[in-house]
Amino acid sequence: MNIIITLIVYLVVFGLIWWLVGMLPLPAPVAQIVRVLFIILLILIILSVFGIIPGGYLPHLNL
Repeated sequence: MNIIITLIVYLVVFGLIWWLVGMLPLPAPVAQIVRVLFIILLILIILSVFGIIPGGYLPHLNL
C-alpha cells in the first residue's frame, strides 16, 4: 500500500512540474527535447518505485 501512495505522490508532483514547464514559451525543438526528457524521467520514476531499477536518487517518503 505504501508503494501505491508513494507512486501517486511522485506522479502528482511530476504532473505539476510538467504542467509548469509546459506553460513556458519554449521554441519547438527545445520543447520536443524537454518532452522526451520528461517521458524518460516518468519511466524511471515508475520503474524505481516498483524496485525494478535502483532508485537511490529519489527521496523516500515516510508516511
